Amino acid sequence: MSIEALKERLPDYAKDLRLNLSSLASDITLNEQQLAGTFVATAIASRNEELTQAIIAEFGAKLSPEALNAAKAAAAIMGMNNIYYRFTHMMGGDYTQMPAKLRMSVIARPGVDKVDFELWSLAVSAINGCEMCVKSHEQAVREGGLTSEQVQTSVRIAATVHGVAVALQAEPAA
Repeated sequence: MSIEALKERLPDYAKDLRLNLSSLASDITLNEQQLAGTFVATAIASRNEELTQAIIAEFGAKLSPEALNAAKAAAAIMGMNNIYYRFTHMMGGDYTQMPAKLRMSVIARPGVDKVDFELWSLAVSAINGCEMCVKSHEQAVREGGLTSEQVQTSVRIAATVHGVAVALQAEPAA
């Protein structure tokens, strides 16, 4: 399924999502790898198979095999980290001082430019609602040279992609 076919599947009540998806798909705030990777990572994080297939069909070819794997890895590792760190942040106390004891070596060696991986991790963390991770990744991308506008674009992609997943879930398959 193409992104155009996906947009056609969106009901009229989700026309704003359709328009946002179109404008964000051609956004020039991020470079091509950052844009495509953000779409892929957030589609996976949104947990909608139809959406994920369409996004990977649209944006996967714009990524090297290493970058596509890194976008998938960002979604996967944040799926784990966002749960863990959201828990430690909510609970506080001793939990914040305890080592995580979870492997997360992909963060140190993602196979792509570190700032791109951090940007994808930030967008996924926004979907997953982990304040601690959002702040940590936002700081990393800002220190890596990205602007607040670029950060905002990644989160706008995350919000729109997730909204599309919700709308598709609400509608029976055509």
